[in-house]
Amino acid sequence: MGLTRQYLRYVASAVFGLIGSQKGNIVFVTLRGEKGRYVAVPACEHVFIWDLRKGEKILILQGLKHEVTFLCPSPDGLHLAVGYEHGSIRIFSLLSGEGNVTFNGHKAAITSLKYDQLGGRLASGSKDTDIIVWDVINESGLYRLKGHKDAVTRALFLRDKNLLVTSGKDTMVKWWDLDTQHCFKTMVGHRTEVWGLVLVSEEKRLITGASDSELRAWDIAYLQEIGDPEEPESKKVKGSFPGIQDTHEAEDDTLEMDEAPEDRILTCRKAGSIMREGRDRVVNLAVDRTGRILACHGTDSVLEVFRILSKEEIQKKIDKKMKKAKKKAKLNSCKEEEEDLEVNVEMTLQDEIQRVTNIKTSAKIKSFDLIHTPQGELKAVFLLQNNLVELYSLNPSMSAPQTVRTNRITIGGHRSDVRTLSFSSDNIAVLSAAADSIKIWNRSTLQCIRTMTCEYALCSFFVPGDRQVVIGTKTGKLQLYDLASGNLLETVDAHDGALWSLSLSPDQRGFVTGGTDKSVKFWDFELVKDENSTQKRLSVKQTRTLQLDEEVLCVSYSPNQKLLAVSLLDCTVKIFYVDTLKFFLSLYGHKLPVICMDISYDGALIATGSADRNVKIWGLDFGDCHRSLFAHNDSVMYLKFVPKSHLFFTAGKDRKIKQWDADKFEHIQTLEGHHQEIWCLAVSPSGDYIVSSSHDKSLRLWERTREPLILEEEREMQREAEYEESVAKEDQPVVPGETQGDNYFTGKKTIETVKAAERIMEAIELYREETAKMREHKAICKAAGKEVPLPINPILMAYGSISPSAYVLEIFKGIKSSELEESLLVLPFSYVPDILKLFNEFIQLGSDVELLCRCLFFLLRMLLASTWQVLIISRGNVRQKVKLCFLLMLQATWKKRRGKRKRGRS
Repeated sequence: MGLTRQYLRYVASAVFGLIGSQKGNIVFVTLRGEKGRYVAVPACEHVFIWDLRKGEKILILQGLKHEVTFLCPSPDGLHLAVGYEHGSIRIFSLLSGEGNVTFNGHKAAITSLKYDQLGGRLASGSKDTDIIVWDVINESGLYRLKGHKDAVTRALFLRDKNLLVTSGKDTMVKWWDLDTQHCFKTMVGHRTEVWGLVLVSEEKRLITGASDSELRAWDIAYLQEIGDPEEPESKKVKGSFPGIQDTHEAEDDTLEMDEAPEDRILTCRKAGSIMREGRDRVVNLAVDRTGRILACHGTDSVLEVFRILSKEEIQKKIDKKMKKAKKKAKLNSCKEEEEDLEVNVEMTLQDEIQRVTNIKTSAKIKSFDLIHTPQGELKAVFLLQNNLVELYSLNPSMSAPQTVRTNRITIGGHRSDVRTLSFSSDNIAVLSAAADSIKIWNRSTLQCIRTMTCEYALCSFFVPGDRQVVIGTKTGKLQLYDLASGNLLETVDAHDGALWSLSLSPDQRGFVTGGTDKSVKFWDFELVKDENSTQKRLSVKQTRTLQLDEEVLCVSYSPNQKLLAVSLLDCTVKIFYVDTLKFFLSLYGHKLPVICMDISYDGALIATGSADRNVKIWGLDFGDCHRSLFAHNDSVMYLKFVPKSHLFFTAGKDRKIKQWDADKFEHIQTLEGHHQEIWCLAVSPSGDYIVSSSHDKSLRLWERTREPLILEEEREMQREAEYEESVAKEDQPVVPGETQGDNYFTGKKTIETVKAAERIMEAIELYREETAKMREHKAICKAAGKEVPLPINPILMAYGSISPSAYVLEIFKGIKSSELEESLLVLPFSYVPDILKLFNEFIQLGSDVELLCRCLFFLLRMLLASTWQVLIISRGNVRQKVKLCFLLMLQATWKKRRGKRKRGRS
């Protein structure tokens, strides 16, 4: 028997080259007692905390797998709620950087998060159209609010009332009474999706932004403030402030639905509109903490800033207008002796909400946040769509405020997708190049040590000696850069179209290029006299040209420099002799063009990757296809052999990197992490590191460990991962007695809750077995007339030789609070009577009463509301038994008795 071949595992090491990803929003966070200095930015599955003053990343909140979609800091500034694409929410501590609390309840991406005034509750909205209110302190869900017909876009708590207002893509704005958990008002005054809403003017005005250029304002009046609901409408106060006439008196409460007279809590009337300068949809609408500054932006690069006047300012304006109107009326009047003239002054919405300024950013805005400094300055931070963060400041109290850009974070990433990556010969430096810049990174520190401007780069390599780099561009130019100075040494017009591929010759004296002008060109390095210096500098000169019939997509030298492989647009790969340029072989078999290829270190194999999603392994001696592998679910974008081996890596548009064995034709492992299509990768000369780049603008470093990888175990892990994924996608368990209006249940079935339920079941089984053993042992001892100690179960011994019932309690205490209810719901009913019996004992002893009461209330609600009753009652009066058990537990909790408790039949 031959030995099983061992492979070494590659693992994710770091994410870099990313300032902020395109999903999610930027928010100010308070660290070290400083406000306005630190921002939290989504970065794929992580959250980066940036110091705006230094431009440095100071903290990474580590995610697991899914992309971040929404951020919300807590009111005390100590925590950050993070919503993810698959519907989970994690609460991170900004002091420790750890996320210990996880909420699972949504089935789709989180689109909105909002804390209440005290930070005890968190409202989450999702693409699954539900809103869930979570108890942050108890780490559990309170209730689920159903009503929207499309994705929820925003949710807001009211400060002084137990109400929630939400908006959605279904054009609706809904008001929810959180005491009764139902929608008591639906505003249907919008014709398009509502993308944002804010409460201003002491929560007496609601402003909404939709898919047009209007910001609609709605006056809110609460019934306890406007008297009895039966009063005629004319006697009720209209508008937010006295002296402001309602500009839409003709509009009545036809904007309100889902409203019964007994349920009416507030009235909501349209007060008018503010016209934005932008013509596209509102992307973000927000107010600062003081509620005085309103800002919004569309899909462009302009933030429009408005100021909301206070009551005193409005009154001053009214008095000024009144005075001016009286003066004008007095001049026009013939009766000069008449002092008191009746003058009506109307205040419009535009008088109350004034445009302050527009902030123009350097690129399209993805999201923004506002904060006031102690000096009264307003700071606005922007996450831009080109992987950039900018900070602007202005003084809104000035009549003509000046906007100043104070900071920007640029060095940490490219403005566009990275299209080429290269390693230096010492494995330390990494080159990445995009549409406008080249960056050199230190692999160990992940710091950018050099940035150089370039044209749109498609391919690159380090010149031997690692002092210069060569870039091939989209316009067909070769650009040669000196790394020490960062200067462009030379630009050569190499091809008439895009220069798709470069390959350094094995003797390191030159290289070959291939482009869309159907030619392959050979170049040599040479030293020429520098015009600006006495020393010579590196240059390149063309030596030969190979003209072909099709566009060239990829070129590659064989390690002995005898053969050159050329991939053409006609889906073939042609092999030529380097010395004579004579044709040697044609590799034909791919159905779509070969985008990438590489030759093994010994020149025996050539592997080709194509847009047809397949990888083919060929022998380079006869051109025979050894094996065709279905590699990716989309185009194979890059292929590279690991140095001194027949292992190779492929990267695809399906967001995955895969490692293969070209001898055994086996898939070894898959590296997952990127959230968009992968454009390229580079393998270090030692084979210990891989760097990959993606459309998500991140660069990822993967490191080879010393951990052996056994294929059978890898397959088993893959099957487990698929099973866990299938569990999460399964239909939710039916909640007994749940109706459309019953919003109590908030959890979601996950692999963690299934495992927790299994632990409970195992604990109950052990309790049953041990209890039966103890009874049997007692009977034997009684018959024998002597006491013999019973051997302790090893599991109980591991917990400190506790009793079986105490072991069950320990298992319950070990389950996460946010997963407890879902775990109980998954349990088969046969375990519930044992649990109720044990809970009775625990509560009699006063052990963990809060935890037990929570479990008990949930179980009894499920039990009494379910259809199980119909089946059980026929076998005995179970309802009375459960009721009696419940009463006994409550009695023991609320009233301590001394002595033995007399129990009835229970």
